Amino acid sequence: MITPGSWSYPTNIHFGAGSISKLADSCAALGIKSPLLVTDRGLKEAPITLRAMDLLRGCAVFADVDPNPHEGNLAAGVAAFKDGGHDGVVAFGGGSGLDLGKMIAFMAGQTRPVWDFEDIGDWWTRADAGVIASIVAVPTTAGTGSEVGRAAVLTNSESQVKKIIFHPKILPGHVIADPELTLSMPAQITAGTGLDAFAHCVEAFSSPHYHPMSQGIALEGMRLVLKNLPRAYSNPNDIEARTQMMSAAMMGAVAFQKGLGAIHALSHPIGASHHTHHGTTNAVCMPAVLRFNASAIRTRFDQVAGYLGIDGGFDGFCAHVDALNDSLGIPKTMAALGVVDPNITKLVEAALSDPSCGGNPITLDQASVESLFEAVL
Repeated sequence: MITPGSWSYPTNIHFGAGSISKLADSCAALGIKSPLLVTDRGLKEAPITLRAMDLLRGCAVFADVDPNPHEGNLAAGVAAFKDGGHDGVVAFGGGSGLDLGKMIAFMAGQTRPVWDFEDIGDWWTRADAGVIASIVAVPTTAGTGSEVGRAAVLTNSESQVKKIIFHPKILPGHVIADPELTLSMPAQITAGTGLDAFAHCVEAFSSPHYHPMSQGIALEGMRLVLKNLPRAYSNPNDIEARTQMMSAAMMGAVAFQKGLGAIHALSHPIGASHHTHHGTTNAVCMPAVLRFNASAIRTRFDQVAGYLGIDGGFDGFCAHVDALNDSLGIPKTMAALGVVDPNITKLVEAALSDPSCGGNPITLDQASVESLFEAVL
């Protein structure tokens, strides 16, 4: 039986090398006259950021953004937005800058705490949609796809749990997807963010939920990553590979409307507690989760492995993932990633409460999640 669903697809996207030149026009199209550019500390003085500021005639910048943004970053950003009299946000950077920028635009006019808008049921309807500021998203990595998403991830610093905050109106009104902005990414960030996009596509393709549009997009997104991520990693100036990876990142974020799964259910609590890089954490988790889900997903990967350029069906796909991780310098375990003295009980509890669990093709319970954590830690 095909279950009903409500589907929404992306927004206005200016795509391709040089499209950053459209930044001011995008702000004007959304009625933004005084934007606040939100980015992370590492990008604040970067040439690509300074160019964006110049295009916006020296706009104000907020850069108090941690790698896993939390409510303290959000409160400081909202204060900067209000104090500066801003009327819109340019979310600029990787997933952290994009997510926090979206949250600042969302929360600047709200009166309830941000946790009241967690992605649970219809909690998003609690928000005053009329006071959400306009957003232009400018990704500088090719990974999260947050630029085409209606949600953002925010870490609760007290509970050390990542929360997904959702509202349809935090989908940016315009996206500037310029692959030239990704050329300066360090190799390890190219790898980690690219594998984040890959994880989104793999989990969406594996999800049991019915969403044929997302299923097709997930498949093509996987193909683009497998073909182009090794090229972008080995030759940072390969603009064609960078362009294809930027496409794959957006495709992954669109595709996971169909669902995520155990990779993200494990990754979210590890990242919240141990501050690991999200995409790299996903990559470490992927082999164990593929093996766990094998009985439910083997047939569908057998059917498409050839299209992905892989021999041997599902088993060949798993072997290819292992080899890809190795070629990109991905650690084999979380311990090698720097996770020390993990609280397994707390991690299991957080994973089971993560909304990503609902999209896993095999139902997750305490025993299976414990086993998965043992495998990846």
